[in-house]
Amino acid sequence: QVQLVESGGGLAQPGGSLRLACVASGSIFRINGMAWYRQAPGKERELVARFTSGVDTDYVDSVKGRFTISRDNAKNTVYLQMNSLKPEDTAVYYCNIQGSRRNMFDRVMPFNSWGQGTQVIVSS
Repeated sequence: QVQLVESGGGLAQPGGSLRLACVASGSIFRINGMAWYRQAPGKERELVARFTSGVDTDYVDSVKGRFTISRDNAKNTVYLQMNSLKPEDTAVYYCNIQGSRRNMFDRVMPFNSWGQGTQVIVSS
């Protein structure tokens, strides 16, 4: 299995910044997709940012120009830099990583893993 561990959430004031990190561990063979989602109270989970290819990125309109997704392939880590935070950014943020892994028989199998979620609260 591939486990994802998130960090970096917390409380920020409007206009402030936070940086989320998500580290993948396990018998990873290849990572194909990395993304961040969020779910606010009473709302459905939405895609916030993702890599559409190795370097190309895509963002939901509400965070364009404020959030930046990045990755460190050597560390199997994806980041979300969040600047100019707004109260409406308050949500639980989840990372999602897809790719392939080696199982106990050394066969390559696909995986689609989610982080445990990290709370982001933007309030004065």
